[in-house]
Amino acid sequence: MSDLKGYMGKVLFIDLSTRTSKLFPWSDEDRRLSLGGKIMAGHILYQHVQQGMTAYDEDNWIVITTGPLTGSGCPNTSRFNMSTISPLTNIITSSNCGGDFGLSLKRAGYDACIISGKSETPVMVSITEDNVEFLSAEDLWGKSITLAQELLPKNTGKLMIGPAGENKVLYSCVFSGERTSGRGGVGAVFGDKKLKAITAYGTKTVPVANREKLEKLNKKWVKTLKTHPLTGRQLPKLGTAGLVSAMQAHSILATKNFGAGRYDDFEKVSGEELAENHLVSNAACTTCVIRCARKVNVDGEQVKGPELETLGLLGPNILNNNIELILKWNKELDEYGMDAISAAGTIAFAMELQEKGLWDSGLEFGKTDNISDVLYQIAHREGIGDILADGSKRMSEKFGGKEFAIHAKGMELAAYEPRHAVGQGLGYATANRGGCHLNAGYMVVAEGLGLDIDSLTTHGKAALTIMFQNLMEGVSACGSCLFTSYAVFPGFLVDKPNSFLTQFILKILPYMGPVVNILSHFPQLPKINIPLLPHSYALKYVTGMKTSMASVLTWGAFGYNTERMANIILGQKAGADKLPKRLTEVAQNPKDPRTVVPLEKMKKVYYRARGWKDGIPKRKRLLSLGIGITPEYYEKVVKEAYSNG
Repeated sequence: MSDLKGYMGKVLFIDLSTRTSKLFPWSDEDRRLSLGGKIMAGHILYQHVQQGMTAYDEDNWIVITTGPLTGSGCPNTSRFNMSTISPLTNIITSSNCGGDFGLSLKRAGYDACIISGKSETPVMVSITEDNVEFLSAEDLWGKSITLAQELLPKNTGKLMIGPAGENKVLYSCVFSGERTSGRGGVGAVFGDKKLKAITAYGTKTVPVANREKLEKLNKKWVKTLKTHPLTGRQLPKLGTAGLVSAMQAHSILATKNFGAGRYDDFEKVSGEELAENHLVSNAACTTCVIRCARKVNVDGEQVKGPELETLGLLGPNILNNNIELILKWNKELDEYGMDAISAAGTIAFAMELQEKGLWDSGLEFGKTDNISDVLYQIAHREGIGDILADGSKRMSEKFGGKEFAIHAKGMELAAYEPRHAVGQGLGYATANRGGCHLNAGYMVVAEGLGLDIDSLTTHGKAALTIMFQNLMEGVSACGSCLFTSYAVFPGFLVDKPNSFLTQFILKILPYMGPVVNILSHFPQLPKINIPLLPHSYALKYVTGMKTSMASVLTWGAFGYNTERMANIILGQKAGADKLPKRLTEVAQNPKDPRTVVPLEKMKKVYYRARGWKDGIPKRKRLLSLGIGITPEYYEKVVKEAYSNG
């Protein structure tokens, strides 16, 4: 048990090979060090992974974690995390989800669940307060997400894979209700373990250290989220799809496999078009007050609508202006259990291979009549789908085109074209899990999608990227939706972009790099809380720990470095923080040579500020954060990182 509040005090360890379960040792010292969520998962995997371990090893663990705010009553805190070795990237992937499984797991009395081993036959695991059962999933195997979930108990939190996970598509997902644990192929690891589903049920309540102060904070927090121009107006009105128009305006809308940043027909696939002509209603994750999810009609059925990534990558990025087709494909991707970002990015790459005569797949830019068939083939690994199921990186190694295979570390990039948002480009390259906009720090929100700082300058971009990465790691580990961090920007910066004060702040912000670096490298200095970041207050009132904004940044730095070292142990090489040459060497605007990602220049500053060398944390930096590693083992794994093997 735990003396800290906010935690249930138990971590469940499940072995599918022996069909047994036990408690995994996790102390309050561990909780204070790694908080929860993806940071906790990264810490567990860092202590577990060994050189040479792969995604499909029997001893590869799936670590499912909640945060201390999960189930506490705070707004937008139903999130949970899943981390494992990714079959797509061969390093750690962390995938966040807003479904109800995390809440149910906590109500069953567990802060986290670790899955080990492999089952010989399809299995479902049922977790309750009193028992862990291993049930046959033969009748669920082969079924789509919706059909399979309909066969499970109605009052439980659910995790489920579809046919793509069963067939080990390298970018297959795990679903909880309609919400997706989307990136890195966690679904394929489930499929390899023959794990079709997990359910959780319980009635326990999360202990809170100071309920009275928490309730007062929550009222203010909800008001802030509902009145902020991003979380209270843009996201509820248009969802993430509302970013399409802003991306077009700032030349960061990925078009024709990231060949351009603008698309002439963008309005036909925009958030405005979705809201005016296709939206049935808003929807939300449990405990959410923002309600950014969309409900739309597809073939007479009300289903989940597409996010920005799906609209962008299955719209402009393949030169498709038919939003109704995107709604249909979005439903198909969900039913198969596939990551829309990697699936769409891989299809766009195949289209360019076809255009350049490198692979005859029948996929062409602007041609849409065969996409549904191709999605089916990918999910079932049939025909060309068996090749597409392995992602862009492996296809580029087979057919060529590495310079326009749009991925980082093997993971396809999100829909933000970084040649007009160079800080986002740095984030893509340095993100631990690969081409992820969120693990990247989501610098694009400051480079045109919320604020409007100079998107092409390199000044301050390394420092801001590190701070944003650490901040988002810490917020995620709380169990909070990352959209709650949008409100860290004062509303007037968004609502009054032309005011003297806004313009002054935006002008000087890139030149505050040295100050930001001090906060990021020594976050223990400012022991303060700020109203625009309520998470630190909430952590104090829920757990009883003394917390501040510095605490959130410190946890974030701990998590980022822990996960990076786990990757190094797994074989990530020095110099792995790369982007394809299209983004670093080919100007988006031929008349403006600045419209490339000056990655090497920014990385030097980034590494120096992180306390890294060639993408590898220095041992001194690890020890300063409380990450233990012996000199001998550190030297061994670093030597391997510099080898050519």
